[in-house]
Amino acid sequence: MNLGTTSFQNDPVRLFLLVNLAGFSLSSVAVNALPSPEDRPEEILRTEIIVEARSPIDGREMTPGEYARLQEDVLAQSKFPPQMSDDIRQLVFLANIRKFLKTITPF
Repeated sequence: MNLGTTSFQNDPVRLFLLVNLAGFSLSSVAVNALPSPEDRPEEILRTEIIVEARSPIDGREMTPGEYARLQEDVLAQSKFPPQMSDDIRQLVFLANIRKFLKTITPF
């Protein structure tokens, strides 16, 4: 004799009610997980054109024209690319070869 336990196999109505109650409680959790209506989707934010810019040097606000001139000045000041030693250049080359081989071979 089972005291305090019920078998849902013998009572299909209780099983039906339990499954529906569990499904209803899970569906209400999904509704609460939706973002608020005021939250703008990322897809819309990505398509917006940003017209204000900040200086990377001191953080002050700049117009797009001033920002473009500053970028040109920074590029003009650095006439030469950064120098790397031959050992580091060789290590980077070998790392790239290793990365390529790992995509081809499984081990």
